[in-house]
Amino acid sequence: MVAKTETFGGGLDDLRAFCAVVDLGTVTAAAASRGETKGSLSRRISRLEAALGAILIARHPRAVSPTAEGLAFYAKVQESLALLDEAAETARDARTVPAGHLRVTTSVDFGIELMPGIVASFRRAYPQITVDMINTDARLDLAANRIDLALRLGDVEETGYRAALILRLWVGLYAAPDYLARRPAPTSLAALPEHDLILSRERPGALGIMLSDGQGRTEQVALSPAVRASDFAAVLRLTLAGTGIGHLPSAVAAGSVANGALVRVLAPWATAGGALRAVSLAGRELPARVRVFREHVRSEMMKRFAVEPDQAEGT
Repeated sequence: MVAKTETFGGGLDDLRAFCAVVDLGTVTAAAASRGETKGSLSRRISRLEAALGAILIARHPRAVSPTAEGLAFYAKVQESLALLDEAAETARDARTVPAGHLRVTTSVDFGIELMPGIVASFRRAYPQITVDMINTDARLDLAANRIDLALRLGDVEETGYRAALILRLWVGLYAAPDYLARRPAPTSLAALPEHDLILSRERPGALGIMLSDGQGRTEQVALSPAVRASDFAAVLRLTLAGTGIGHLPSAVAAGSVANGALVRVLAPWATAGGALRAVSLAGRELPARVRVFREHVRSEMMKRFAVEPDQAEGT
C-alpha cells in the first residue's frame, strides 16, 4: 500500500469505505451498503485524502468518480484487503478446522518410548496436520520457542500457562527375562534390597522409595541402587539389557511389557509417579489442531492404561 494504515485515522474502515464508493459509484449507495450516514462516509474519504495528500474522488452534482490517483490506489487497496481477509479467514479457521503445523515438546523418555505410536496414530487420523516433536528434559518457554503444547510430568507452577490433566502415572518395578533367569524375581518387598536396582536420578536420596499396593498399604523400602541413570529412558535401556530391576513409569515400560521384553515384578506395588499434563499458553482459545492432538494423547493413554482406571483422571 502507498502509506501505512495507521496514518489513515480510521484505518481499514476508511479504506473499505473508499472502495465501496468506487464500486457503487455514489456516496449514498456506499453509505447504505455500510450502514453509515452520507456525512460519516464523506468524512472518511476526506480523512483518507488528507492523509495521502491526494484527491482520490472527483465530486460531481449527481455522482462521484475516482481520479487517476484514486484508481491506482483502489487497485492496490483491493489487493491488500483481499489478502487481509484471507489471513483473517485462515486465523478463524484455525479455531475450528484441525489443520496446519503443530509443535510439541515432551521429555526424552516419553518422546522416545511413548510418543512415536501416538504421533503415528494421530497422523493417520489427521494427515492434514504436520507435527514437529521436540524431545528434551529442559522446560522450554512455549512462547519463545513457538511451541503449541508441552506434555509434562508434575505440577505447572509458572504463570501464563494452563494445564489439562492427561493421566496420573505410577512407577512400577520391571525386569528383563534374562535377568530373572539368573536371579529369580523377589516374592516380597523385604527381598527387593537383595537385587540389583536401577533408579533414575529423578528419585534422589538414601531413604529408598515409597511403594503402595493400591489398597491403602504403603511401605518405605530402603535401597542401595546398583545403577543410577540420568532419566527414565536410560533406566529402561539398562533394564532391557538385564542389568537389574528397573523402577519405571508404566507408560515408559508399556511397550516392552507388551512385546515380552520386560516383566512386571512385585505387582501391584508401585510408586506414585505424578500427573502427566498437557501444557499450553493461557489467555487464548487453543487452535483446533492443538485441541485434537491433546484429546488424541489423552484417548491413547487411557486406551493403553485402561488396566489401571482408578489411576487416571480427565480434565
